[in-house]
Amino acid sequence: MKKKLVSVLLSAVMTASLLSGCGGSEAGTAADAGSGEAVEETAAAADEVEEAAEEDTPTATFGDSSGTHLEMWTFVELHGQHYKDMAEVWNEQHPDETIEITCTTYPYSDMHTKLLSSLEAGTGAPDICDVEVGQYPNVVAGLDNWLVPLDDYASEYMSTMVPARMELYQGSDGHYYGAPYHVGAFAMYYNVAAMAEAMGISNDEVIAKIDAVKTWADYEALGNEYVSAINTEGKYWTSVDTGGVDWMWLAMAEYGDDWTGGFEGPANVNLASVKKMMELQQNWLKSGIAQISPDGHVDLEAGFQNILDHNIVSFPKALWYMSRFTNYMADEKGNWYIAKCPVFEEGQKCSVGVGGTGTVVTQQSENKDLAARFLCWAKMSDEGEQHIWDKLGFDVCNAAMWTQDSFAHDDNNQFNAFFINYPYDVLNEIGMDNIGKISVVSISPTINEYMCTTTLNEVFEDPDYSIDDALQEAQDAIDLEQ
Repeated sequence: MKKKLVSVLLSAVMTASLLSGCGGSEAGTAADAGSGEAVEETAAAADEVEEAAEEDTPTATFGDSSGTHLEMWTFVELHGQHYKDMAEVWNEQHPDETIEITCTTYPYSDMHTKLLSSLEAGTGAPDICDVEVGQYPNVVAGLDNWLVPLDDYASEYMSTMVPARMELYQGSDGHYYGAPYHVGAFAMYYNVAAMAEAMGISNDEVIAKIDAVKTWADYEALGNEYVSAINTEGKYWTSVDTGGVDWMWLAMAEYGDDWTGGFEGPANVNLASVKKMMELQQNWLKSGIAQISPDGHVDLEAGFQNILDHNIVSFPKALWYMSRFTNYMADEKGNWYIAKCPVFEEGQKCSVGVGGTGTVVTQQSENKDLAARFLCWAKMSDEGEQHIWDKLGFDVCNAAMWTQDSFAHDDNNQFNAFFINYPYDVLNEIGMDNIGKISVVSISPTINEYMCTTTLNEVFEDPDYSIDDALQEAQDAIDLEQ
């Protein structure tokens, strides 16, 4: 029985890992917190997973050894570094309330399985834990029986926090249980240098053309102009994803749709907004201004190389993609410009928050109040947001920082220095009220898996495939899981 349960748990997180490149990393279904038998089995499963996971697991302890001890788990070592640095600042500012943190970095699957098992069992959970957004439905299923509501601790920051990001980590009871790292705001990336060379005009003239793009019709027209100018086989305006649903999320945000149905449901993928985006992309493939993204989407090695080879010169992606440029495409420094996404109709929302990790405080913590105060301060305060931007390269959720010149226009920041324009100028132009949200709930992995493995391939690999039929097939498959 234990082996079967471990297999189920690991299968869920492996599915999440496979979907991490699929439009926001949606993951496994919410856990069924049930009978005493289930708790006993889950505890046993946790023991087996723990034995495998803790071999060669990086662990670091930092802060004041005489302070209150907190245990933290994460699946990204750089996140642990953030808390190390923030603990040092906290201790300087709070000499009568110092902390020491032991941070353990587990592999993605192991950590989420171990956390869920510990919450189910009622023992063994850390004080603080990162939870990838796709796994969040599993963890928030226990609501305040498992997690500490952060409403009161985040209250002093809420007036300037991006609502869509905070709402992403709400439970079905309306309480906030996760503190976000970033907005993940969708924006357009344009290779101005490559466009200028192909079109025989100056960089400033290219930027003027980009700034004139308001709608998807404008975007398509500029794409046709570029492709006609370069007139080279294998060179395209953009690429279309078969392994990610980010474009569909953007379309839904523009029309105020949400195919998950939220906590109440039911899910419905047969939406006019989704159909409009698919029709648009099918036409781009037919006309030759777009290609299918190598390996399914741009956030993989083949995608980076495709960009480096200038096979595409524009695409939409979340602002956290900036770090992909600095880490994998450093030679492109000074070539790229960031802009708002086009809309179908002027006046619509022009962005959506994609991806993310919400950090939670568990009810098993013996120092819940201190852990929650430290967490919200480390991720929402001016000090925390400055560190997140400088070290992690995330577009911070505290919009008050966006207009601070020393923050948004600091040329010592590698991300400010990499692009032609300042990223936070784009965020300010978007505005936090124009960033939409698509819910991440228990049906999310079913939707994303079917879209990424079947629907998008049907529609884009065969541009004559009926979008109506493809969406109805997807809806029928999803209905079986609701």
